[in-house]
Amino acid sequence: MPLQVSDYTWQQTKTSVFISVPLRGVSVRDADVFCTENYLKVNFPPFLFEVFLCAPIDDENSKAKIGNDTIIFTLYKKEVAMWETLSLPGVDKEMMQRIREKSILQAQERAKEATEAKAAARREDQKYALNVMMQIEEEERKKIEDMKENERMKATKELEAWKECQRKAEEQKRIHREEKFCEQEKQIEEERKKFKHKSHTRISASRNLATKGRNSENIFLEKLKENSIPAPRSVGSIKINFTPRVFPTALRESQVAEEEEWLHKQAEARRALNTDIPELSDLKEEEKNPEWLKDKGNKLFATENYLAAINAYNLAIRLNNKIPLLYLNRAACHLKLKNLHKAIEDSSKAYRIMKLHLRLTRPMKLYKMMLRRFGI
Repeated sequence: MPLQVSDYTWQQTKTSVFISVPLRGVSVRDADVFCTENYLKVNFPPFLFEVFLCAPIDDENSKAKIGNDTIIFTLYKKEVAMWETLSLPGVDKEMMQRIREKSILQAQERAKEATEAKAAARREDQKYALNVMMQIEEEERKKIEDMKENERMKATKELEAWKECQRKAEEQKRIHREEKFCEQEKQIEEERKKFKHKSHTRISASRNLATKGRNSENIFLEKLKENSIPAPRSVGSIKINFTPRVFPTALRESQVAEEEEWLHKQAEARRALNTDIPELSDLKEEEKNPEWLKDKGNKLFATENYLAAINAYNLAIRLNNKIPLLYLNRAACHLKLKNLHKAIEDSSKAYRIMKLHLRLTRPMKLYKMMLRRFGI
């Protein structure tokens, strides 16, 4: 049981009350003060001081000062009046307990309100800080956009200036070519006039000389024509006939051994297709199409059903084992299932098929380029 402190002193004015409670050698850190409108308690074990005030006080503005082994309370009255006594007269234990419980409830509600007020203030501060950050980011974004726009306009102006310089350079080159061509025409005309004058003087001397003069004039004119711009070539067509072959490439550019090997493998694949897949009769028409099976496998792969996708690619490869994309898709499924050796094997097969296809199609590209060269 705590010991009740009774040797306290108190004084009052019309607006405030002053209470002095001795601590009796107790450490200041051990004192626990609790104050409400009608209740004041100081707990400093093993002592206890509590008083049930006869009138309400303003507990929010009231003060407590601890020092020199004493606690001095400055309590401000809510109503201006002089109290006859400090504590409430005629208080029994039940009433004391009710006042204590009521004071505790009031303190809890006040603490809850203070906590909510702090949380609301913190939310407002966070909201304000977020708005400030958004404004700063918006300003930075606008600044970056302005910089980009300025750089774009600058680059556009530089490009337009470069285009203008190029256009002026082309115009000057064209004018220079025209002037040079006019000078050449003038020189040719002057040479022709000189030659005509010389030929006329020679005709008056002798017909033979005139004939030679005409021949020399024709030779000179032909040379002048050769120096001038030549006439465009006449349009024609060249017909080329090739021996019909399975591969549309010229025989001198083909690789006969590889082509025969490829034909042999194709024949074996067709024979295996007819013998190794007896269940083809049970499949639908679209299920016999490797492209349809490839699309089906791609859809299953997108839904992460890798085993079903592998089954679709397997059937498509059995129908046509010369499509490299089937092996690559199946390798991707094995990679998802951590079957690394099978993924490497399928990738190697796809590489070999694409390498063989490139080796067989390169002569065809040369043949088409030759046809375009001759205008066929």
